[in-house]
Amino acid sequence: MPAWTDQLRFAFQPVVNLATGSIAALEILARPEDSAVDVLASARRHPELDVELAALAVRSAARQETLLPLHVNVFAATVAELPALTALGKAVRDVGRRPWEITLDLVGPFTHVPHRSLLESVAGLRDEGYRICADGIGEGDMPLRLLGDLAPDLVKLDGSLCAGPAGDRGRRAVVTAMRQLCEQVGGLLAIEGVETERQYAAVREAGVQLAQGHLFAPPARRPAADIYLPPDRPAALGGPPAPHGPPEGPPVAQFLQPAALLPMSASAGAVRSHLTGFPAVSGVLLVDPDGVPVRAIDRDRFLLSLSGRYGHALYADRPALRLADRPRTVGADATAWQVLDVIAEGDRVRAGDDVAVVDERGRCMGVVHLADILRALAESRVEEAARLNPLTRLPGSDAVNGEVDRRIAQGRAFALSWLDVDGFKQVNDGAGFAAGDELIRAVGRTLAAVAAREPAARVGHIGGDDFLVLAEPQALDPFAEAVLDAPWSAGGLPVTLSLATVICPPGSVTGHQQAAAALAPLKKAAKALAGASWVLGRPDSERTELRRGTVARVPGPAGRPCGSPAGHGGVRTRG
Repeated sequence: MPAWTDQLRFAFQPVVNLATGSIAALEILARPEDSAVDVLASARRHPELDVELAALAVRSAARQETLLPLHVNVFAATVAELPALTALGKAVRDVGRRPWEITLDLVGPFTHVPHRSLLESVAGLRDEGYRICADGIGEGDMPLRLLGDLAPDLVKLDGSLCAGPAGDRGRRAVVTAMRQLCEQVGGLLAIEGVETERQYAAVREAGVQLAQGHLFAPPARRPAADIYLPPDRPAALGGPPAPHGPPEGPPVAQFLQPAALLPMSASAGAVRSHLTGFPAVSGVLLVDPDGVPVRAIDRDRFLLSLSGRYGHALYADRPALRLADRPRTVGADATAWQVLDVIAEGDRVRAGDDVAVVDERGRCMGVVHLADILRALAESRVEEAARLNPLTRLPGSDAVNGEVDRRIAQGRAFALSWLDVDGFKQVNDGAGFAAGDELIRAVGRTLAAVAAREPAARVGHIGGDDFLVLAEPQALDPFAEAVLDAPWSAGGLPVTLSLATVICPPGSVTGHQQAAAALAPLKKAAKALAGASWVLGRPDSERTELRRGTVARVPGPAGRPCGSPAGHGGVRTRG
């Protein structure tokens, strides 16, 4: 290793969790004392040197006595050529860190890197526990196919995109699209270069979950103890749907905080020293050699036990396990609502304890605090309430459209239905708008009641007498029976409803716009039937199935009659 690395220094920049307003990790940046020395250029040409720099970064962080997870930059070519990263692994072990506390920020160029070797190396590093970040996306040469194959735990957007979301529709769309990609691969979205409060608000609105930039804190020789956050931070993104469907809520990874980890052999005295040395730590997790939480220690209860009469004498030199509880854990794919379920099922004394978040192997990724979860869910409820239709308290089309797009991205089949009242203008004219409003409320209540029994169903109120229903293809009958087979009236006048459904197999549509376009002619066909009606179709087929209604009046999508005998459940060919 060249002698000039003896003069190498490192700067630390916080990675900020935008949901909790706290520091989620520290990125370590190489800073040579001699400005004439191009550290990155040398490391790019010499993979061994690149690994040594990563190892020096980890050792430098150890001298700062920080518990925060670390982001370490490594060239993609280095990972492809030296899959073991031996020097880095030794440094991690020497300073008492664990691989899952380290995120490897893979830096380009990627074009001439052998992709198969890179993917194989990344798989091995993941097996060891390292987290993988695709860095510099948006400015470098990362192919989208490679990005999908990597399925990174974190996608970090280049700062050049941060200058755009506030006023550039195209860049805002790019950031939003990357958020959707992260949702599908189970990762988080970060962005660099946040310099202004306007950029901060814009990237939050676009769905970014982690951020870096001078607005929060610049890189410094010592990790920042405090960061700046603009006042009146926007509400946390995401949120549980209203009673029209099961609660999902924002992902728990959005609220992840660093965990204080000690081996399960740690003594009570060692835990006490740890807690007193780090006043901000609310608890300690005792983990096995693989990083799996075995016991959890709450700060207040633990220190209270040691402060009692003879407490220190009884426990100080004994295993801390004696004063620990079973850990409460959730998977990395859990939602905020599921965290509340875990808390609600436990002992009330432990209601305020942290909940550990574990990966698919049970290794601790961090913890979530109850206060962060409650605040985010409360804010999302307020945000959601503002979007609800004031008449039915159901969400509008945006909520259903967003769920349609998620199911399309997940490759799931779904059925999208459009329901409305036949001759609603005549209902208002004949029975009065108050009777019409009550009819709409009753239909909304009925749909919401059915959706509450169907785990995958969503209901939306577009406005007026129009409703949307999203359900599994096999779960349509309960909705149809509830709204079509029941007698409806407004001001004593009988009323019927029309239902149109498009069933979309995986791959049949690319977005909610195509699904809505396929639904429009089906609605027209249903409205042409006498009485309560129901028409089904598929975007990839010209065949139309009639489930309810008088067939003789059924026109095709272009308005041409289908000329078929009356009946129910027949199959007709469009056009």
